[in-house]
Amino acid sequence: MNIPVEFFFILSSLLFGIGVLGFVTRRNLIAMLISIELVLNSVDLNFAVFNRILYPGQMEGMFFTLFSIGVSAAETAVALAIIINVYRNYHSDQVNSIENMKF
Repeated sequence: MNIPVEFFFILSSLLFGIGVLGFVTRRNLIAMLISIELVLNSVDLNFAVFNRILYPGQMEGMFFTLFSIGVSAAETAVALAIIINVYRNYHSDQVNSIENMKF
């Protein structure tokens, strides 16, 4: 049983929309990071689906997806390190606490 491709695009659109909405509405740095990860996961899903549609016998889209997941993992590690340092200095994980760093 094959799942229609349109369902994957709907899922990807929902992930992207939820990620953007979460990033815009949240003030917690961790929640914003999770929202960015949702957006990146929707991009990964699109890479895989477009590879399946356009080039069913090749693996370029899958390699792009794996590369994107690796970059997302590195980005998450750096972002978590920054968030931990902000929390240690300001004892808060809210975006408003970073405004003290402005000159």
